Amino acid sequence: MKRLSTLFTLYLLVVFLTDTHVLAQESRDLQYYRPADQRGLNMFESPTATDVPFDGLQVRIGGSNTLQFQTIDQSNSGAEVLEIGPNFNLATSNLDLDVQLHNGVRMHLRTYLSSRHHSEAWVKSGYLQMDRLDFIQEDFLGDLMDRLTIKVGHMEINYGDAHFRRSDNGQALYNPFVGNYIMDSFTTEVGGEIYFRDQGFLAMVGVTNGRLNQTVVESTPGTRPSFVGKLGYDSQIDDDLRVRLTGSIYTTSQSAAIQLYGGDRAGARYYHVLSDTTANFTTGRFNPAFSNASGGEMTAFMINPFVKYRGLEFFGMYENATGQTGDEADSRTFHQIGAELLYRFGADERFYIGGRYNHVSGEEAVTANDIGITRFNVGGGWFLTPNILAKLEFVDQSYDGFTTGSRFDEGHFNGIVLEAVVSF
Repeated sequence: MKRLSTLFTLYLLVVFLTDTHVLAQESRDLQYYRPADQRGLNMFESPTATDVPFDGLQVRIGGSNTLQFQTIDQSNSGAEVLEIGPNFNLATSNLDLDVQLHNGVRMHLRTYLSSRHHSEAWVKSGYLQMDRLDFIQEDFLGDLMDRLTIKVGHMEINYGDAHFRRSDNGQALYNPFVGNYIMDSFTTEVGGEIYFRDQGFLAMVGVTNGRLNQTVVESTPGTRPSFVGKLGYDSQIDDDLRVRLTGSIYTTSQSAAIQLYGGDRAGARYYHVLSDTTANFTTGRFNPAFSNASGGEMTAFMINPFVKYRGLEFFGMYENATGQTGDEADSRTFHQIGAELLYRFGADERFYIGGRYNHVSGEEAVTANDIGITRFNVGGGWFLTPNILAKLEFVDQSYDGFTTGSRFDEGHFNGIVLEAVVSF
């Protein structure tokens, strides 16, 4: 325990000695904007109202930097895997450009400066968001636009609520734990979404081209539209109680590679666990590998309850995904459940402790094995300032039903991960 305490202290010193000059800059918020600091916690879709006046074109430069110290043990009964030991992981960084272009019109662009998968800087996504149509005429359709939001671009689609609490490369401040969910439903595609929100009720419909990498070159099969939708209710019942419940759906009828569970090109946390190559950047996750090249459909839906009573916070997930791989005659189905219970306390809820349970089960492609993966997380965090978060967690993950002799045959890993996040 003394060794762990010393490592944690050294780790925080590293964070304090890097990027502290950024924290001295005056924070600038834009209209209908989710703050990148502690104020953005438990904010899902961007807010429907704003008290920020439009005063001409405004540019906000922000970003995030994240670093972990990982000490994890692993074991299996199958193929040999890389030996791993305690050390720091590669620091990951984002650069965000948010531009207020007109009253109620905003552009967002995120660039990954450093990620586990890519050594070079590259654009993750960008979109245009319209909450007012004053560029057509002042207060054009004002009453309607009080309830509507329009987003278009090559962007992170709004399937489920878990992606609002995930670590997005360097931006890990919204995630109370270190890793994302085992089946990480996240992808960026070209499309548009329209939101209607009124008195707590939410309805959203979107359409994309279903592709992560864009090209005009014809391929076989061709690309058909993918659709995403969400219905929900979110209400601050009183000063102490907030309740939210949403249901989401994503469906596609034809695409050479479905990216809903493989769209993150930045890389997973829990580096190199049960891996036989350093090139594997998704260790700890599972991708059901759906593809519908033969024209079959893939449909996924997710239900997310969220309840916050004073400092006590619950977030849940139930997910069902059905699809095919290649020329499979029959569809396969995967189920995912997740539950997080947190308690936030202290002045401005600067501290939290909590746990997460996550389980995935279904029929694996090719082998047709009935497999299961289970993960437990226990940990906590401390907001040193609204822009700096330090996390400590214990993770335990086990694999069941995988092919004898494979890397995941009786696979298991557990250990402690420390993570520090600077976000502004």
